[in-house]
Amino acid sequence: MDLLRSNLSRVRIPEPTNRIYKQECCVSFETPRSEGGLFVDMTTFLAFGKDYVGWNYEKTGNPVYLHIKQTRKVVPEDRPLKKPTLLAIGVEGGFDNNEPEYEENHNIVILPDYVTLPFPSVELPEKVRLAVDAIIMAEGAERKEQLAAWIAADRKQVSAYAMSLPQIDNGVVIPPSRWKCAKCDKKDNLWLNLTDGMILCGRKNWDGTGGNNHAIEHYKETSYPLAVKLGTITADLEAAVYTIKQNCSLALGIQKGKKLDAGSDVFSYPEDDSVVDPLLAQHLAFFGIDFSALQKTEMTTAERELDQNTNYDWNRIQESGQDVEPIFGPGYTGLVNLGNSCYMAATMQVVFSTRSFNSRFYINQSLKMAFEMAPADPTVDLNMQLTKLAHGMLSGKYSVPALENDDKANAVTSTSNKQEGIPPRMFKAVIAASHPEFSSMRQQDALEFFLHFLDQVERVNGGKPALDPSRSFKFGIEERILCPSGKVGFNRRLDYIISLNIPLHEATNKEELEAFSKLKAEKTSEGKDLSSDEIVRPRVPLEACLANFSAPEEIQDYYSTALKAKTTALKTAGLTSFPDYLVLHMRKFVLEEGWVPKKLDVYIDVPDIIDISYMRSKGLQPGEELLPDDVPEAEVESNMPLANEDIVSQLVSMGFNYLHCQKAAINSSNAGVEEAMNWLLSHMDDPDIDAPVSQGAHGNEVMDQLKVDTLLSFGFLEEIARKALKASGGDIEKATDWIFNNPDASVSSDMETSTSSSKPAPDDTELPDGGGKYKLFGIVSHMGTSTHCGHYVAHILKDGRWAIFNDSKVAVSVNLPKDMGYLYFFERLDS
Repeated sequence: MDLLRSNLSRVRIPEPTNRIYKQECCVSFETPRSEGGLFVDMTTFLAFGKDYVGWNYEKTGNPVYLHIKQTRKVVPEDRPLKKPTLLAIGVEGGFDNNEPEYEENHNIVILPDYVTLPFPSVELPEKVRLAVDAIIMAEGAERKEQLAAWIAADRKQVSAYAMSLPQIDNGVVIPPSRWKCAKCDKKDNLWLNLTDGMILCGRKNWDGTGGNNHAIEHYKETSYPLAVKLGTITADLEAAVYTIKQNCSLALGIQKGKKLDAGSDVFSYPEDDSVVDPLLAQHLAFFGIDFSALQKTEMTTAERELDQNTNYDWNRIQESGQDVEPIFGPGYTGLVNLGNSCYMAATMQVVFSTRSFNSRFYINQSLKMAFEMAPADPTVDLNMQLTKLAHGMLSGKYSVPALENDDKANAVTSTSNKQEGIPPRMFKAVIAASHPEFSSMRQQDALEFFLHFLDQVERVNGGKPALDPSRSFKFGIEERILCPSGKVGFNRRLDYIISLNIPLHEATNKEELEAFSKLKAEKTSEGKDLSSDEIVRPRVPLEACLANFSAPEEIQDYYSTALKAKTTALKTAGLTSFPDYLVLHMRKFVLEEGWVPKKLDVYIDVPDIIDISYMRSKGLQPGEELLPDDVPEAEVESNMPLANEDIVSQLVSMGFNYLHCQKAAINSSNAGVEEAMNWLLSHMDDPDIDAPVSQGAHGNEVMDQLKVDTLLSFGFLEEIARKALKASGGDIEKATDWIFNNPDASVSSDMETSTSSSKPAPDDTELPDGGGKYKLFGIVSHMGTSTHCGHYVAHILKDGRWAIFNDSKVAVSVNLPKDMGYLYFFERLDS
């Protein structure tokens, strides 16, 4: 006890603002349920496993720890399962993962000799008792962040249009039942427009189900903003999904706790989201609907999504129903689903199957090395958390059969064919810190996450290219522009992925598709549904997608510095280097007529080996002449890149920023809305996305040296000054703001557009390069109607066999869904 009293100055009583870690070790995946329990530093409130707490003592000198050990209780055999009400796992109201109960014990431990004192005990100093009580009672930082994200993701906002919604008195009275779309024969998925009382069907899904888009088309014609889904209207309090919070209630003058719009599904078209209409009862009464008398007969949008996640038939990609053999050991550790985190799990499984990431964060960097380099709080250090994740996934320490209760013996056994996996909570918190969407519990696009992840890894290893594993994915792209004058220009950039359009006209099963089209028409006319085994999907070879990427493309309204006029140029694309790992993104999501997102129901025939040697760019060829780059000062204004206003306005109507839409149109050469949309979605996180459209995009900028010198006088490097002026259209004030808003900007991070030289930017010459033969080793597949819903699964070639990584489930793949990939990962073959 005297030893404890002598160290009281190192004991802190946590305050409400302190983050307390007590559920997981900061440098490993040890928990209170692990054999050695968990040690909470009573100075910093960081947690460490038994094998790692000594490192913390050596680094900080903090000697006093709260030891937490949880022991599993016997689970009752007749424990009932609860129906989920929230699209989540492991949180109140979410999917019941049948978690067992644990008994928790506490002790005070003093290092370095691990002197142990029991808790609770009246003999302990009051300061220690208060500190331990506060730690035990506090919500763990890990749990608090997870719950906050779920609450944010699940909360519906009050519509900005609800309080002043116009309603037209046109004599419409809505009957209590037997509704039908006013423009077709649809009798389900019907929406009542709350302004004019029109009943119209909802959106068409990618697979042809749903409605015929009449409700959204009506909004585009009239701009009437709100609609309620018929069949979801009810005053049943148990069906209510939203309660006004006090601050919102005060603002609206509504009594706190009052249930608004109960379980009804109200959608706002201009806000493009499900919303709350506080005056829904009044708006319905306008059309003769008694709010209190209606009973719910249809699923709300949220319930339908929940139902799809529970019951959707994803058998093929998940290999459900197959007698799969579970795999355990190094490199076969599953990742626990934190709640719609499968996009992250699938991506990271493939990433850590590469030699570059394996070497950087596992083979060549120990946990202790990463911890010693980490700041005071290792939970916020990406290098530490990547090393922790790598060791957790690759060591095999946590890839063991999960514990199960033996019902007959009423004891705990270890005979399960499943593994518990590891929860990547701290990694998710760090990697998502600079990206609000990834911080949420909503489903995300695996491609977006992959690009964001590589960008963050590159920043962490900035200035140390030899340590940067993201470079193994990086390559240069060169666009060659041929002017009618016969002269050529080049645009160069760096990228991590090749995004491929899918040319459906190249399908190899056209006869089967024609027969299926006739069968579908017959079934539709007879009012019958097609069975799953009758559906025929186009089969497009991957080679056709790659050839489409390299095919010549016309650029309209291209300003030729040789002709001094706008003309039609021919653009072709090629790679200036071949990366160690090539990632192909299949553009399965397109916009159909009416700007409704549609998923292409298509199979891609992917060979095990591909050769893209023909895609290497050749640069300036003998006898070719470069386009001149000396644009007269008077012509700079006329050389301003112009965006097609039709494309811009259509993108703006979909809710995108006007400046962003301008850039998307310009950078996609005004090719069309779909092309601009694809560019925009891929460049939302660009550091200069908010910079004004720069001049002279088709030639070198005429840059005032006086402006450059002015920025140099502020202490900025000349290269950065020029880049900032280029991004800000020559405005010094905006250029200064751009530099401060982009502290990590560097000239070498981008390949400059150039017409005066075919020589690659210096950074390009340092990238990995080799032959053009690649072998397929990883597939990330997606199931669902959108990249922001549904489920992601990874299949990886390891040890000569394909394995499926489905969150925490890891098994031998029996029926590889190679033709259903969203992202394909290839490894370059050494020649």
